[in-house]
Amino acid sequence: MVTEESIQQFSAQCARIFEETRKDMIGQEDVVRNTIIALIAGGNVLLEGVPGVGKTRLVRTLSRVFDLPFSRIQFTPDLMPADVTGTNIITKDENGKSTFRFEPGPIFANLILADEINRATPKTQSALLEAMQEHTVTVMGVSRKMKEPFFVLATQNPVEQDGTYPLPEAQMDRFMFKLVVDNPSLEDLKGIVTMTQKTMGEVANAACNAQQLLEMRETANQIPVADEVLDFAMMIIAATQPDSAHASEAAKSYIRLGSSPRGGQALISAAKVLALMNGRFNVSYSDVASLAFPVLRHRLKMNFEAIAECVSPDSVIRMIVEEVAKRCKVHLDASVFQNVIRGESK
Repeated sequence: MVTEESIQQFSAQCARIFEETRKDMIGQEDVVRNTIIALIAGGNVLLEGVPGVGKTRLVRTLSRVFDLPFSRIQFTPDLMPADVTGTNIITKDENGKSTFRFEPGPIFANLILADEINRATPKTQSALLEAMQEHTVTVMGVSRKMKEPFFVLATQNPVEQDGTYPLPEAQMDRFMFKLVVDNPSLEDLKGIVTMTQKTMGEVANAACNAQQLLEMRETANQIPVADEVLDFAMMIIAATQPDSAHASEAAKSYIRLGSSPRGGQALISAAKVLALMNGRFNVSYSDVASLAFPVLRHRLKMNFEAIAECVSPDSVIRMIVEEVAKRCKVHLDASVFQNVIRGESK
């Protein structure tokens, strides 16, 4: 049961996590916050941005802060599925008898950095599907459980760049969040250059271990969600589906394929963590609305009209959230949308 003491402990733990993370990361406050929310909620994260904006550094930093065994997989066009999952190899015992022995791949760690995931072929990308959802890996008919907690934090370059392959919808749906890592502001750029001139190494210390992380997740799972807030969240998910009876006008105009039920699960799980971070016992409408953007932007397949008119997923999500808020007679503060204005022009 969630108590005032457990909420205070949760908030204090989050404060330590943010404090240590900021030692290695300058700027990107929203990206850092949302990545930590996803890790506490148990979700995978897709970080998209041009090279050099700190995507890989963020993942390395979080592995230190959460004190988790870390494995980096550099995705390239010639990477094979067995290079990710591992494979059976033939060995001989002292009697000369040949036997198969499983050699684990780099995916057998707690925190996986799938670096430049969209530079590998779809066949290799799909090697992560089972691990990301079921937390198991099956090789030659034998399933092996991953150690908990288990996360995949993937980075990708914008799909317009040369040598990239679009991620299949099934894999995109297994990411809790898609976060867009923008270029730093002038002040942040100055801080980054100053810091890296002194040292290129990370200095963040562990602020949380695996057991504490699992306990934080269990605490978040116990946060109640009022029926009205749950209805609001599920209405947003249903409104993204153009063929649904609850489809929004924006979905009918711009979306070919809407969110799956995983989107609803991710939205509620993440909102519970955000509520606790803000020191509250319950999930608010604003928690749901603000997290709709990272939860949904990669789950919407835009139609030809949206592409022709250069309408971004973030713009459509904003229209949907505003329309659903009117239907449900919910007042949302303008601050809910302030962090997505730049994304609407992309």
